[in-house]
Amino acid sequence: MRVDLFFSRDITEPHAEIHTNELTENIQHAINLLEDDSKSNMLAVKKGKDITFLDFDEIFMIRVEDKQVKVYTENNEYQVKKALYQVEESLNQNFVRISKTTLVNIKKIDRVAPSLKGMMFIMLKNGLKDNISRKYLPDFKRTLDL
Repeated sequence: MRVDLFFSRDITEPHAEIHTNELTENIQHAINLLEDDSKSNMLAVKKGKDITFLDFDEIFMIRVEDKQVKVYTENNEYQVKKALYQVEESLNQNFVRISKTTLVNIKKIDRVAPSLKGMMFIMLKNGLKDNISRKYLPDFKRTLDL
């Protein structure tokens, strides 16, 4: 499916147009997401030329790598065009920042252990690993009620 996005300073309220020859389940899902003004529990991500929607519960980690925001699920890697802070604003309370470049879903943590120089090491249930920096450790502990 081709997606066109247009920016204009003249538009007072965002709107979307979908042109299709049939109403598929994916298109209906996109319509429902676009019409829902409440905070969605989904994140639009891109893999190659395909755009898909991930439920927050599917996301393990979001981190900046090579100046790109990457989203990791159990077995896949996606990209987001937004800055990390913008993605963070759209997420729910299950996500916590563990470093300047990384957010994790606390429901996907396998274990946390001490690391070097006052940092903590985190391993997620899909095998991804990272360090929790000293700066973000107090917030991390507060989120987990430690």
